[in-house]
Amino acid sequence: MTQSDSRPESGKTARVVVATTVALAFISFWRAASIVLSDLASSAFYAGGIAEHAVGRSAPWFVLAVMLFSFAVRSVYMESSSMFVRGGVYVVVRDAMGPFIARISVSSLLFDYILTGPISVVSAGQYLAGLTNQVARLLHYNAQVSPNSFSAGFAVLVTIYFWWLNIKGMHESSGKALRIMQITTVMVVIFVVWCPLTLLLHGPAQIPPAPLPHNLHFTDESLGWFKGTIFPAISFVAIIIAFGHSLLSMSGFETLAQVYREIAYPKLKNLRITGNMVCIYSVICTGVITVFAAMIIPDAVRPQYVDNLLGGLTMYLAGPETLKLGFQVFVVFVGVIILSGAVNTSMIGANGVMNRVAEDGVLVDWFRKPHKKFGTTSRIINLIAILQILTIALSGGDVYLLGEAYAFGVVWSFFLKALGVLVLRYHRHDQEYKFPFNIRIGGVEIPIGLGATTLLLGMTAVANLFSKKNATIYGIIFTVILFVIFTVSEHINRKKMHGVKHGLEEFNLELQPEVATVSLKARPGSILVAVRDANNLSHLKTVVEKTNLRRHDIVVMTVRQIATASSEYHLANDQLFTDYERELFTNVVTTAEKEGKTCELLVVPSQDPFLAIVQTAAKIQATRVVVGASLRMDAADLAQRIGLAWETLDEPRHPFSLEVIDPGAKTLFVNLGPHPPRLWPEDLDRLHGLWLKLTQDEFNSKLHHRDVVGVALQRLKRDLESPERHAEAIADIQEELKHH
Repeated sequence: MTQSDSRPESGKTARVVVATTVALAFISFWRAASIVLSDLASSAFYAGGIAEHAVGRSAPWFVLAVMLFSFAVRSVYMESSSMFVRGGVYVVVRDAMGPFIARISVSSLLFDYILTGPISVVSAGQYLAGLTNQVARLLHYNAQVSPNSFSAGFAVLVTIYFWWLNIKGMHESSGKALRIMQITTVMVVIFVVWCPLTLLLHGPAQIPPAPLPHNLHFTDESLGWFKGTIFPAISFVAIIIAFGHSLLSMSGFETLAQVYREIAYPKLKNLRITGNMVCIYSVICTGVITVFAAMIIPDAVRPQYVDNLLGGLTMYLAGPETLKLGFQVFVVFVGVIILSGAVNTSMIGANGVMNRVAEDGVLVDWFRKPHKKFGTTSRIINLIAILQILTIALSGGDVYLLGEAYAFGVVWSFFLKALGVLVLRYHRHDQEYKFPFNIRIGGVEIPIGLGATTLLLGMTAVANLFSKKNATIYGIIFTVILFVIFTVSEHINRKKMHGVKHGLEEFNLELQPEVATVSLKARPGSILVAVRDANNLSHLKTVVEKTNLRRHDIVVMTVRQIATASSEYHLANDQLFTDYERELFTNVVTTAEKEGKTCELLVVPSQDPFLAIVQTAAKIQATRVVVGASLRMDAADLAQRIGLAWETLDEPRHPFSLEVIDPGAKTLFVNLGPHPPRLWPEDLDRLHGLWLKLTQDEFNSKLHHRDVVGVALQRLKRDLESPERHAEAIADIQEELKHH
């Protein structure tokens, strides 16, 4: 965004202030799906083992059921994203149920993010430890590493590594996530091909018991406070408890809401494709492969691989030992890169959530103070890293303990998100996408699909509250601490920032010599959109929807009117760029992001807003200028004022087309400067008829239509300059106007 001064004298330009916000590189659905799957697909390495340890041999069917249920959770996130470009749990719950419940929801979400890193990287350490011990046995070495100790040490080192990367601001790119998922897909394809071949060669499969209550075998640990009560004997409750122990296999969907802001146009369509890709991939990668592991690894030895399930699966595939060992090395390599990458994803996600709540005044500014050298929110990153390292140390490298705690945060964030979307169904009606299966009774919409999903998540959340004893204690303590921090911070900020609007975009200001396409990063031939009313951006929405950014950049400007005696040299940056401009451009950025497109932003201080518009259009060499309807004048008068301002520019004046867009009327088009005329169809027929007659009677093919027009214009000019024929020429023009 740029701020400049436009003076009444044409051709003069004052110094400008370039202001920028977060620059988003909008990404394809392939890259978006890769980012989400870098978190979601990593659960394939540990979810199956944790679930079987908790509920018995029927666990693979529950994991598969959870992955199929992910299509319903996908729809919840799609509906929330259609209402909020930045549609995380906190935003949805805050708007639906108020700030109190929102603080609880964001605390449980942060609990989820804090646990994501430790469980992922500890699981990666378990796979490395398993491979190390396997190689040692093949080489006849007696020395064996302790899987838990090794994985805990490895996890701490990886966490410190990604902490330092985040302090420096070197986040994982979507391109790197795509490459990781390409490598992971190779592993998945090999499993999907090799496992059926193994079943064919080694005889009948061990079919896991059906997911029925009498096949469930809970441990004392997995029953928690349900132990000794009648509830586990109730079939429905037993199924819900088992489902809750398997739900961690669906973790990572909050990343879908976070990445929606960066998905390219058409945004909602690409979100739907992204969601479908993520769910289908997860069903195969996590659900199907977990079932294959139960079918192939003998029941007697499978408990040995509870922390290393895919590594165990590779060792019981059909084929030479050397080939299987080579594939195990590849599986461990894939596991390390995807699971370790989840640490970075969790840090970025938690940092983003805490910054988002800070924008609403729910976190004191001390946390957001930038790093002196790198400019990152290092204090938030430090807090996240400390909590993750402390979690790793307390777990002692026990994947099951981490998994139980992780599932607690996952289900509560899902439930509160779904409940928020359900409440908003009755408060708002701007959803571009709605969860399927809705019926109307007496004019009232009944969201059966969304309601059933919310109910199931709610029952699972309550079941996890009682079945995961240690996780509940740890989770409640963690949530209460964060809730208190947020509440106290909000109370402090309320006193400091009384009357200040929250949730607005942050803009960085930088002094520049003048408005130019270079400082704006806008190519010549851009589209300039003038805005002033933060609540009336329909003309901008029209431009953003229809513009192909490969051909034209979009520049959005507003005029900061100053008094005649004022000058930008007497105004500070906060006077030129006030809270109103900040609110205006926050809405502009949101409008552009919703379509998955970018725009450059300008604030132009000027005494004359019309002159400011045409001067800016000339400076950036815009081909089109688009303005919205004015409450003070009609479209024709508005176009005339801009046209008169254009006439005051120094020669040669830059030509452009002007559009005045009024949602309640027809768009007015005006061309300023030399341009090809828009001829009526009958005039084109008349021109072609004259050209055809002249080429046949008097001239050859050298005569062109432009020659005929040129002669006609010269004759009209002579007629207007002739005292004898001037009146007749004017009469002919007036007659022509009567017909059009």
